[in-house]
Amino acid sequence: MTVNAHGNWNRMTRRIASVLALGLALTACEPQTSRDHIRVVGSSTVYPFTTAVAEMLVNANPDLRAPLVESTGTGAGAALFCAGVGPQHPDILDASRRLKKSEYASCVAHGVKDIMEVQVGVDGVALAESNNGPKLKLSKRDVYMALSANPLGKPNKARMWNEINPALPAIPIQFFGPPATSGTRDALVELIMVPACEAAMPEVKKLKDSDKDRYEDICTRIREDAAYVDKGENDNLIVQNLSTNPNAVGIFGYSYLEENKSRLHGVPIDGIVPTYDSIADGSYPGARPLFIYVKKAHIKPVPGMNDFLAAYAKSWDPGGPLTRRGMIAAPATVRAESAAEIKDQTPMNPAGLH
Repeated sequence: MTVNAHGNWNRMTRRIASVLALGLALTACEPQTSRDHIRVVGSSTVYPFTTAVAEMLVNANPDLRAPLVESTGTGAGAALFCAGVGPQHPDILDASRRLKKSEYASCVAHGVKDIMEVQVGVDGVALAESNNGPKLKLSKRDVYMALSANPLGKPNKARMWNEINPALPAIPIQFFGPPATSGTRDALVELIMVPACEAAMPEVKKLKDSDKDRYEDICTRIREDAAYVDKGENDNLIVQNLSTNPNAVGIFGYSYLEENKSRLHGVPIDGIVPTYDSIADGSYPGARPLFIYVKKAHIKPVPGMNDFLAAYAKSWDPGGPLTRRGMIAAPATVRAESAAEIKDQTPMNPAGLH
């Protein structure tokens, strides 16, 4: 009896342990509960606008927990955004350029398939200097020759502005700019450096298909010596550094230039100064669209998502809260399309990505 009772006890203990283990396994497989707040990652350029919308959202809905908005840079933000669906992943990506084809493919590979692409405004990649600076006037070619790691296919040895253009002053070339993960840096390369490179070396276009690495080495790679100082994703730090280094040139979104016009001014490119009007009409070479990307799968589970998107759509008109923060309003047709995409939750068409 003692042995049988002991054996029954052991069997019962094992059964209970199995049930507990199964329960733990099932619990681990259950979907996690949703977050109680919106999470946004991405562009430092779009960051102040999304932060403003987040503030408006909370003011209108005091019981709603404030969204978490992180300035990670577009590239780093895209990696976080595309890593998966669920409360451990961001809901929205701020982007100062369009999503890349490779980034979209990464999203799809990780189950992020229904993505809304909403253009929220327009901005310009501004080159700026201190009001005490040398008043540089640059062409796209000047910028390319100064910034490229291998201008015209040869290592960049230029240290002074007059070495790349005799009409420029004999002062050191020094840029304070964003990191490689930044959409602002991508836009600078795409809008200013690449056109200058291809204009100076038409034959380089053939390398896009035959030798992509060589093409990028000549046209898109930025020098890594003291002439270009990576200041991270904090554009305000670049603004501060220009005050103490009057001969340097800063690279950031136009809104930061607008906010600091009492101490900074824009550097003309091909004779066009970065202003609200020159960016809005596309005449400034560094004009670019700004976007947010939204996971449709997160709209219902995450509290406040619909209200947040609606608040964005109400704020981007000319004279609205976002333009007062330095955003440049997109054309009326673009704003109407974006509002419709939010209302209908239209997924993006990836066909035009590159």
